[in-house]
Amino acid sequence: MHDEHPTDQSEPTPQTPEQPDTAAPRDETAPDPGGSPPPDAVSGSSSSDAEAGGGTVEEDLAEVRRQRDDHYQRLLRTTAEFDNYRKRTDRERRDLAEYGATDLLTDLLPVVDDLERALAADTTDADVYRRGIEIIRKQLLDLLERRGVTPIEALGADFDPNVHQAVTQEASDTHRDGEVIEELRRGYTMRDRLLRAAMVKVAQA
Repeated sequence: MHDEHPTDQSEPTPQTPEQPDTAAPRDETAPDPGGSPPPDAVSGSSSSDAEAGGGTVEEDLAEVRRQRDDHYQRLLRTTAEFDNYRKRTDRERRDLAEYGATDLLTDLLPVVDDLERALAADTTDADVYRRGIEIIRKQLLDLLERRGVTPIEALGADFDPNVHQAVTQEASDTHRDGEVIEELRRGYTMRDRLLRAAMVKVAQA
């Protein structure tokens, strides 16, 4: 009797063990190398910036508006103060000019009184009348000198266009060329400034 061996039984095929997945698990929070950072990272950066800035955008805008209004109010105050200063300076200048004119007119009144007395004098002596006029003239010159006004000595001087006004020229063999040979109207200076130029006749050699 023969042992029967099954002929259709095949040997089991060895199974290859599954290779483990060596790829590292993907970190959902890691930034994409070729794209934008994840939304969480963006939102986190914005909140950090806001905290670093000390407030929200609305608060920063409110602060800027407050500073603007403060500067505007300062500008208005400065403009008003300058306008008041200008008005006060103009008023003081007018007052000073009026005071100076009043002071000068007050000094002129005695001279006017002397002129009226000279005209009212009943005399036929020309020398007495002339002496009275000379006294009044000296009073006027003294008044002008106290005010800083001095006459320009033009006769015999060389013509100076800064203080002389040549009205005419006259040929002369006895005078230098450009010499003032006649004073037609006296000129005056006031504290080294020209008040009125002297009208003169100039020699032409």
